[in-house]
Amino acid sequence: MRSPITTVDIDRCETWSRYKPGMCASCQANCCTMPLEVRLSDLVRLGLVEPFEADNEDPKRIAKRLEKARLTDHYNSRHEVFTLARRADGDCTYLDAKTRLCTVYANRPDNCRLHPQKGPRPGYCAYGAKVPQKGEPRTLR
Repeated sequence: MRSPITTVDIDRCETWSRYKPGMCASCQANCCTMPLEVRLSDLVRLGLVEPFEADNEDPKRIAKRLEKARLTDHYNSRHEVFTLARRADGDCTYLDAKTRLCTVYANRPDNCRLHPQKGPRPGYCAYGAKVPQKGEPRTLR
């Protein structure tokens, strides 16, 4: 008999669940622990780069400034893609550690907006049920 408990390994897409509308509301935000690649337009939307700077500055110089400020970890100049820095625990900088909700949801990067339609396994997500916090009511999902 198979166990009803499933373990998700974000690095192994075969452990992911087929996405269904509404899943995000009960998830612990596993997708927000994966490296996030963003474009210059995303950085402008997040307020990390000024529009004037994006239009007039060499992306390599912008990348150097963002890496020095520890806002990004890497810049791929060939594809003009920045990898956002994460917290020491691996979570996205913009993920609220307590609520597991995005703190910049309205301004989130395109990769976040398009997940799970776009990503390592389109149509699937690294779903993991939220663990209720102390004092939070338990709900059946």
